Amino acid sequence: MKRYLPAGLQTWLARQHFGSYVTSDHYALLEACLIGCISAIAALILKEGIGMVGNFRLQLITTLPQLAGRWPLSLPLFSFALCWLAGWLVETWAPDAKGGGIPQVKAALAEFPVLLSLRVAVVKMLGTILILGAGLTLGRRGPTVHIGAALAAQLSQWVPTSPQHRRQMIAAGAAAGLAAGFNTPIAGVLFVIEELSRDMSGLTLETAILASFTGSVVSRLLGSAGLNLPPAMLAVNQYHHFTTGEIPLFLLLGTLAGLLGVAFNQGILASLAFHQRWRRYPLGGSPLAWRMGVVGLISGAVIAFSPPTLLNNAGLRDFLIAGGVGWEQTLLIFTIHFCLTILAYSSGAPGGLFSPAMVLGSALGYWVGELAVILGGVDARVTYALVGMGAFFTAVARVPITAIVIVFELTMDFQLVLPLMISTVAAYGVAETLKSGSLYQHLLGVSGIDLKDETSKREILTDLQAVDVMQRKVETLLATMRVGDVYGVVGESLHHGFPVVDEGELVGMVTEQNLARLNSLDPDQLVREMMTAGPVTVPPLLPVGDVMYLMDRYQVSHLPVTEGRKLLGIITRSDLIHATASHLQGKSTPGMPRQPSYVVYQTRGPAVGKGRILLPLANPETAPSLLKIAGAIALQEGYELECLLIKPVPRHTPPAQARVDWGREYQFLGEMMAMAESLTSVVSLHSQIRLAQDTAQGILETIRDRHIDRLILGWKGSTSTPGRIFGDVVDTLVQRASCEVMLIKFGTLSQNYPSMAEHSHWLIPMSGGPNIRRALHYLPALIQLQTPAQIFLAQVIPPHRKSFSGRRLKALAQDLQTHLDCEITPLLLRSTDVVESVTQFAQREACPLIIVGASREGMIQQVIHGNIPEAIASQTEATVILLRAGEGGEG
Repeated sequence: MKRYLPAGLQTWLARQHFGSYVTSDHYALLEACLIGCISAIAALILKEGIGMVGNFRLQLITTLPQLAGRWPLSLPLFSFALCWLAGWLVETWAPDAKGGGIPQVKAALAEFPVLLSLRVAVVKMLGTILILGAGLTLGRRGPTVHIGAALAAQLSQWVPTSPQHRRQMIAAGAAAGLAAGFNTPIAGVLFVIEELSRDMSGLTLETAILASFTGSVVSRLLGSAGLNLPPAMLAVNQYHHFTTGEIPLFLLLGTLAGLLGVAFNQGILASLAFHQRWRRYPLGGSPLAWRMGVVGLISGAVIAFSPPTLLNNAGLRDFLIAGGVGWEQTLLIFTIHFCLTILAYSSGAPGGLFSPAMVLGSALGYWVGELAVILGGVDARVTYALVGMGAFFTAVARVPITAIVIVFELTMDFQLVLPLMISTVAAYGVAETLKSGSLYQHLLGVSGIDLKDETSKREILTDLQAVDVMQRKVETLLATMRVGDVYGVVGESLHHGFPVVDEGELVGMVTEQNLARLNSLDPDQLVREMMTAGPVTVPPLLPVGDVMYLMDRYQVSHLPVTEGRKLLGIITRSDLIHATASHLQGKSTPGMPRQPSYVVYQTRGPAVGKGRILLPLANPETAPSLLKIAGAIALQEGYELECLLIKPVPRHTPPAQARVDWGREYQFLGEMMAMAESLTSVVSLHSQIRLAQDTAQGILETIRDRHIDRLILGWKGSTSTPGRIFGDVVDTLVQRASCEVMLIKFGTLSQNYPSMAEHSHWLIPMSGGPNIRRALHYLPALIQLQTPAQIFLAQVIPPHRKSFSGRRLKALAQDLQTHLDCEITPLLLRSTDVVESVTQFAQREACPLIIVGASREGMIQQVIHGNIPEAIASQTEATVILLRAGEGGEG
């Protein structure tokens, strides 16, 4: 998929830096270098901050005994304070910064809406400094990966390109973060490919390599990376040469690492499950700050009464690798570190598992090295400790290649490669046999993110379909139009592509290429002769990722959305950009979201209509009259008619899982469908019953799923709900429905509208807006049910307005007179109160029907100006029909 830069940005970069056109690939590589530099600086700040706080902690421990003589209490209290502060910081400013960070980056690269931003990076850095300075047995390399990815994500938001480009930059930031933390550029790339992304595409690999290399170089220059293994220690290891006789011992080391690695992972998962159960109880609902504070207090107390070696986590790896203690003390250190790491990580503390895993692996390797000495082998405890680091890390993260390369890049000792391969492969095999999947994958599962198939590539807009992003209001051209008439349409439009329809069906497309040669065509030529026939179209349920591919594949900027040959909408590149931006924000709505409605019963007639009318049925008293009106309109328009019944379910019950009795609804719907079939045999009929937590939501979802063009529903004429104009359901539909909405309130003058008395008078107040003009379109269908003696087109004007010719009103009346079989009379009403004048005239003339325009305007305007349609409907005994035009219409 191509990566796009805004044209202005491309031009600016070209002028400022290269003097020629800059491709998006060049920009991506430049951005990768910048990400590498920023990640290295962040790693330096993190390292120095941890060092400063940690040194202060050690000085405090040595100072307080002289002041108070009670030194064991200083470490627990100090750790509690710093951990509490870190928890408060994370919980208050960036909850997404908690945890190790690797699962979050993994989820972001798998296209889940995980928040990665500058705020997350800063809070992650400060929280890690505090908790590691407090002495928690976690590491800083995982947070460095998270920080690098978050900074890269923020940079890609400041300079927006494409979703794929953003994903590549996040992967580059993660690689740079690991490279800057360990000074291992190759391992940084491999970890992204092996565990985080598994994306081997060209530019993803290039940007990751470049960012990792840059991060490692800058980190080395700044002195912020590496395990800081003493050169003398590594020199000792150079004298050891691997022999085939040591293979069983390295297999044993790998097996032990696999067993204990699985136990370590399961311990963390079990501890997380305990925390989740604990939160159900009153004391368990304590904020993150108090949970982390308690963990800091426990860790500080344990370390205070443990061997002094555990006081300094930063030097613990070196100490174990060098074998400065016996195997008994190493076993104690391993046990304490094992348990405290599980405790700390499960609390949500912003620390990683890279360093703890390597500490535990070095201790395990030291044991096996001791065993080798006991069995008469050479003293190679340093080698076994280094190999143990790779083996245990493999068992935890399931990344054997990354583990081998990390240890190799840290030591630059080729003699370690074969032992590492033997132990890591053994550890991986044992661990996968006992419990498949890395710890990070299982952590995502605990969070509700399922990555069962990590090799499958998910598009960032997988959950969105063409129907979700298309424009339903389409500017079309008729195939029978002349080219000369196209000039006016194109001049007034902001679009550069127009679907061509013939009798309601899509037959072609006028593209930018067609418009470019418009001036060279004969003005009398028909549009069907200059259009592009057989255009590329997409079905409404096609994933947006596939829509993006088709646009790129065929180099088109407009894609019609069709059902068969019926045009439903159109998608432009702008629509995709807006959809992508909304999806990448990943902002959740407050409160519990409503579950989608669920269809429990449906019937389908032939899809032969030019459009579709939706008729929600609820009141058995008015349903027959509504059905007659909707059937007459469907017959006139050549539309299909769909009857809908909504069965409400409780808010706490997902509609798809609700067990409700909808037998009455089924019987009622059957009666209505039978009546509809008796009224007309020409109109194609559909029906459905939906379960929904919210009636309006169920209707809106039906409009979307069934591509509804007209919505007709009954209305009681008033509402008692505070702050509502027409009522909860109707207000929502008037404001949010993408199709035309017709509301019908049956009055007392004619309980059954189609049986109104003959020789009646209809009143249509003219507001001048498209809603009422659109309502006039339905007069022929309404007259088919009952022909009135006279229709008044009323215009209300203020009394002080002396000059008013009413020319437009008279012209409209004359035009309607030629199409309708009744008398059309223009009428001027002078009054300062529109509602009063209309209702008094309707009462005086005993008008059984009033047709007015409904409004989509906001509630504030409704309160200020008053809602005239609602006021008319509530103050008259006549039947009132309100019509609100589709998207783009005004009141």
